[in-house]
Amino acid sequence: MKLAVRTMMSLMLAFAPELAGAQATDPDDDTTVMFAKDDPEMAVAIAKARASLDEFLALTEAPPSGTDRFKLKVEVRDGDISEHFWVIPFRRTETGFVGILANQPEAVRNVVLGQNIEFTRDDISDWGYRRDGRQVGSFTVCVMFKRMSKEEADYMRAKSAYDC
Repeated sequence: MKLAVRTMMSLMLAFAPELAGAQATDPDDDTTVMFAKDDPEMAVAIAKARASLDEFLALTEAPPSGTDRFKLKVEVRDGDISEHFWVIPFRRTETGFVGILANQPEAVRNVVLGQNIEFTRDDISDWGYRRDGRQVGSFTVCVMFKRMSKEEADYMRAKSAYDC
């Protein structure tokens, strides 16, 4: 089944480059949802995440009690194709950030699951963490739920405690 999904996605990317934006839903799940590069709802979600990134990063420096699983979503480009992955854990460096890719690539071929990657603030498209067992942030995931079947979205919400 997974091979069939990957084959279908590869064909979609080959014949429709405007659909060359893939988004991983969750670091604990390999579900990937395709989006047009200029999808307006996804653009709003990314803008919201970037606008609040400083507050999130400050929170990671001194995590309050009951918080964990701090993560960043990062865009990786491979030629004309891009894919967004969760990076967990991550840390700041002198030139940006470094962390471990937490999702299996579906569209790009220049990174692999578990790879240590370097990235800049401009590559960050989302952030998230858990507070008292519930997800906070993960703005792009809330958009993805709208594109999934009701059953898939309900399962993901229940499994990972998303409130959107």
